[in-house]
Amino acid sequence: MTMTDSHSNTVSLQSQVSRLNDIRNGKIKEGLRLGIPEIDEYWRFKFSNFNVVLGHASTGKTTTLLYLLLLYAVKYNLKYLIYSAENEPSSISKKLCEFLIGLPFNKIPDKVWKEKIKWIHEHFRYIDIDETFTSSELLRQAEKIKKTFNYHALLIDPYNSLIRDKELMKTYGGHEYDYAVMGDYRLFTRRNKCSIYLITHAVTESLRHKHPNGHKFEGYIQPPSAGSAEGGGKFLNKSDNFLILHRYTNHPEYWTDTYLAVIKIKEIDSGGRPTPMENPIEFRSLANNVGFSINNKNLLHLVEKRDS
Repeated sequence: MTMTDSHSNTVSLQSQVSRLNDIRNGKIKEGLRLGIPEIDEYWRFKFSNFNVVLGHASTGKTTTLLYLLLLYAVKYNLKYLIYSAENEPSSISKKLCEFLIGLPFNKIPDKVWKEKIKWIHEHFRYIDIDETFTSSELLRQAEKIKKTFNYHALLIDPYNSLIRDKELMKTYGGHEYDYAVMGDYRLFTRRNKCSIYLITHAVTESLRHKHPNGHKFEGYIQPPSAGSAEGGGKFLNKSDNFLILHRYTNHPEYWTDTYLAVIKIKEIDSGGRPTPMENPIEFRSLANNVGFSINNKNLLHLVEKRDS
């Protein structure tokens, strides 16, 4: 907790000196590592962070992010609350079962998946998608749930599924409304000591941008830029960390590969850094889309082995 001076709401000198001493002496608590160097160098799970994940529609953003969160759940016993307007809870649990077991759902023995679903329920809970929410209503619901299910991150998928508060829209207008919501998300993470992962779509215009001649993916749609999120660059500005997920869905060879570009890490002292521009983290889908590998190594197996 940040200390403040007794006579004002300003941050105290003592608090600042303590923080700077920790930085100088290497005492800043690092974000959680998976023990997978290809990921840990650039990305860590950090508490009380507001993370934005951007990508084109139908490129596997939710699937890839769920898998990444699952790895941290397996290694660190983390728990998540999910609001996914585009996916039924049963569909998400089915995919998580496939990730955990490494088989298509219809190939998993009855006894096995019924055992795994208990573990999933202990670590992943869902907000009812039969209701529609404004951002503030969703946060109030999430705060209420946290009293009985102490989750470590809230996943909101996607941002444009939330309805806009009409009264606030009258006050702010669309542009400033989004800034106000992003501010609420950041305050929520600090107040509740948990992170938010917000999935956003890229604007349609960004689909017209193709890789130039001579590029490995010449003629294919480029990953969206950070500023091409629906609503513009405010998501990059207000987030603690910003990720872009992309897949070349119509490529004959690389259509199963997902590329994760880390664009922004606000606090590099606690680990992680942006990926090189032309060298994002490359995930390859396992057969039957039951998980991911890097350099032909099953990521879940790596986490389970190093955690044993």
